[in-house]
Amino acid sequence: MTILTANDIKTRGVAAIEATLAHQPEAVISVRGKDRFVVMEVAQYHYLRECELDAALAQSRSDEAAGRYVTESAQAHMQRLDALLGPEPTAKPSRRTRAR
Repeated sequence: MTILTANDIKTRGVAAIEATLAHQPEAVISVRGKDRFVVMEVAQYHYLRECELDAALAQSRSDEAAGRYVTESAQAHMQRLDALLGPEPTAKPSRRTRAR
């Protein structure tokens, strides 16, 4: 994956991104020597989202086939979630400063 620097984008703008994406589907943008962002064409993003959704659907179907699911009412579901989460933490009083 090609790495664009923040300075490349600052000086060349979108043209730097377009030139990089002409040769590959995504590019990394580094800021101060550290990889920070990934840019890609919208079509590539939609493709990756579709793959992600297909994987989630396949996992859900696998869970259903293996019996890893619960059938319950909404009220029973909320009670089960409350039991899993435990009691809510008590809020600490806020420390407000006096207006001067």
